Amino acid sequence: MAGLQQTNSEMILLSWVRQSTRNYPQVNVTNFTTSWSDGLAFNALLHSHRPDLFDWNTVASQQSPVQRLDHAFNMARQHLGIEKLLDPEDVATAYPDKKSILMYVTSLFQVLPQQVTMEAIREVEMLPRHSRVTREEHIEVHEHHFSQEVSFTFLLSSCCSKMVVSLP
Repeated sequence: MAGLQQTNSEMILLSWVRQSTRNYPQVNVTNFTTSWSDGLAFNALLHSHRPDLFDWNTVASQQSPVQRLDHAFNMARQHLGIEKLLDPEDVATAYPDKKSILMYVTSLFQVLPQQVTMEAIREVEMLPRHSRVTREEHIEVHEHHFSQEVSFTFLLSSCCSKMVVSLP
């Protein structure tokens, strides 16, 4: 039941984000990992509710992902009272931590207008499953490949050491 509640909460939160950032063509949030790493989604979310805070085009076109993330976190701290819970360098990765992103976006959800339409929720329900791959699933795949590589390397080194030992 708790898993279902969490899934519904994530769906509502994702619907809110997508609805809020709909007018930003560079932003397409489909998950709580990879969609946030370039910093555009955080800035678009802030700008959609508080366009008076900064010029969107300047932030979107002239800054690196780390700079954009730092900008968004600083704006949220200065103008919305949300502590800088994330380090830009930790988010500007291929697979940022889902729980950290969820926690921060939830903080934004609590202080910004929260209107979510049923249309936005249905849109999220229709997203392809593969676009919502979690960091845990990604890590699991890489751990499997890594363990195969380690096993092969161990096997290879065992064989080689026996060969070296058995040489006259």
